[in-house]
Amino acid sequence: MILGRVTGSVVATAKHYKLEGCKLLLVQPIGPQGDARGVPMLAVDGVDAGEGDRVLVVQEGKCASMVSGRADSPLDAAIVAVVDAVELE
Repeated sequence: MILGRVTGSVVATAKHYKLEGCKLLLVQPIGPQGDARGVPMLAVDGVDAGEGDRVLVVQEGKCASMVSGRADSPLDAAIVAVVDAVELE
């Protein structure tokens, strides 16, 4: 899983039929302290996340498809949780 922050949404008027009705969000991977890491990714929202939310992202095709409830859909990433807090020891 990847910790990330939602930075925006993506609107697609034409997309694969298995993705119809899906909310697509742009997610910037972040470290535990909130620092940006890597390149932003596109993820299907499965938990009604919004811009600015910290989220957990599953980034395996089959896992993302299963979590989204859309088996065999062409997904690379799905948001599976909105993170309330990160505690470091």
